[in-house]
Amino acid sequence: MAKGKNTVPPLPVVRVVERIRAGLTTLHRKLAPPPIAVFEMITAASTAQAVCAAAQLGIADALSAGPRGLTDLATEIGADPDYLRRLLRWLIGQGIFTQRPDGAYALTPLAEPLRADAPVSLRDFALFIGSTHHRRYWSHLSDAVRTGRVVIPEGADGLPFFDYVRTDREFGAIFDGAMTSVSELMLEPMLAAGHFERFPVIVDVGGGRGRLLAEILARTPGSRGILFDLPEVVAEVRVPQRCTAVGGSFFDAVPEGGDAYLLKHIVHDWADADATKILRTVHRAMTGSARLLLMEVVLPEDNRPHRGKFLDLEMMVSAGGRERTEQEFRDLLATAGFEIVGIIPTATPDSIVEARRAD
Repeated sequence: MAKGKNTVPPLPVVRVVERIRAGLTTLHRKLAPPPIAVFEMITAASTAQAVCAAAQLGIADALSAGPRGLTDLATEIGADPDYLRRLLRWLIGQGIFTQRPDGAYALTPLAEPLRADAPVSLRDFALFIGSTHHRRYWSHLSDAVRTGRVVIPEGADGLPFFDYVRTDREFGAIFDGAMTSVSELMLEPMLAAGHFERFPVIVDVGGGRGRLLAEILARTPGSRGILFDLPEVVAEVRVPQRCTAVGGSFFDAVPEGGDAYLLKHIVHDWADADATKILRTVHRAMTGSARLLLMEVVLPEDNRPHRGKFLDLEMMVSAGGRERTEQEFRDLLATAGFEIVGIIPTATPDSIVEARRAD
């Protein structure tokens, strides 16, 4: 199936559903005996790994043409039939895959995103989360908390995360695919909330393969774009019409002349000192009327459940970055010479933090 557009639900509906889900989870844990509730939290890691294994094996892709019997499915994906049956038995209990009365296995709505060609595919993200190298970082969570820094795991050649991603291209390809998966998940809500037609020239800083910028330009015929990323990244990109690609480092300089500077999931990769350096580089390129648009999670100030808090731990164990609250964004941006104009929520955990030069 070709990838297509997704309908974005109204933001108030999304927020109500989120509150209901969080309330039901909290109620379930309060009703269960504490040891049972904690046991379920601990074993949730096994469920995640089972989902990742299904993605690695390509089960959803094999079932995309229709239901398959166990032997046929095992032969298709190159698996042991008994072990495959036991994996599927657990996943079926989680709502991922189903088994028909005749014994054949089939997709469910929750299995669809594990297909490589799903409209919004999370297969590559599952491959990243389930990879050996990613698990090594999480095995050092307690060490990171003790030391206040990223612990580089064995097998990373002593390199920080982003340096290792560029060195080990097999793992780097998995990581790139995962980030593309997440971008696809966030794309439609971001486009619906951004009102990018306001900006004649849009600079996508650290824009990677240019997927976001291409979609923005497709919907804003009066705008043109500049895709900015490392030279080796933009060298492989075919940019759309009304767009140019520029190579460089956002620690040194970014293209001037933009009316909007997009930084999607860039600032959260870095601790405050490096994030400030990036923002000051952008500040130097901007005119007084230009806008900075940070596409990031804005954490709630309280301790209620929020998916961004998982991402904050992800940043803590791998890249050394962090997710931030509204006040933390205000403080960070003020240090770099910006003031926040507004924060636009979307139907995802991400928001658009819009800022301008304060001077």
